[in-house]
Amino acid sequence: MQTMSMETPPNPARFAEALAPAMRQAASTARALEGKVANRPKAGEATDVKAALTLADQACQEALLVPLWKQFSQVRLEAEEDTPSVEHFPKQGRSLVVIDPIDGTLRFYLEGRGPYAVILGLATDDVYQASLLALPREGCFFQAIRAGGALGVWEQGRFEPVQATADGRRVYVSHDLPQPAVKVLRDAGLEVAPACGGAISVAPLLPGVCAGLRWVGGGTVSIRGRVGALISSEAGALVRGENGEPFPDDIREPARALLLAADEADLVTLEKAAAAAAAAA
Repeated sequence: MQTMSMETPPNPARFAEALAPAMRQAASTARALEGKVANRPKAGEATDVKAALTLADQACQEALLVPLWKQFSQVRLEAEEDTPSVEHFPKQGRSLVVIDPIDGTLRFYLEGRGPYAVILGLATDDVYQASLLALPREGCFFQAIRAGGALGVWEQGRFEPVQATADGRRVYVSHDLPQPAVKVLRDAGLEVAPACGGAISVAPLLPGVCAGLRWVGGGTVSIRGRVGALISSEAGALVRGENGEPFPDDIREPARALLLAADEADLVTLEKAAAAAAAAA
């Protein structure tokens, strides 16, 4: 965990309250443009997934960055896309805002293989203090403050406290989860469904979904993929690493798996699946 200057970080509750309307707007924009925009791949990326880019990604990111700059111009920024407002933010400071305007652009937004997400997180000294995450297609929006609980809203309702529950037998997983791991899950009676990292990170909060397994073979869960873990944790979910250890709070600490469940039995199954994925790597 790195410590930078003695600047006063944004108040997490104020941050969440201030950016919630922009998150709603970004999610609404993504949903409105779904099926109407083409992939315009970024040059120089290693994979098609990394390269995927649409006008929706850019529009949603600017919908978040403009109000962010007006109210929290002191924060550093790690944004998925290179849009006009990015250059305004400082390069140093204790506070970091992480944005992925459309998580899962290729597989889940363009190809429709599962839920995509809009992600916004505030970290201080490399630990998330506030997380906001929307699933536009599912019409839900979650937010959490560290040690302050988690809230959720469906469609245009009001925010209410949310609690992780083992609702249904569906488990959200990475689209490239190794088949031996998929078999472990299915043998346990779970319905395996692919989803973007953001959706996986709030899986235990979703209707019909009991757990989530994010697997990054040969790499580490991205800092964007960790934003929702705070929400699930604040909602009472079990949030663990590959071997059942507590998932690291430090957003830079390597972790190739993120396991989320509402009860111990499902967590044990996820651990077995992660072990199968590791053996197949």
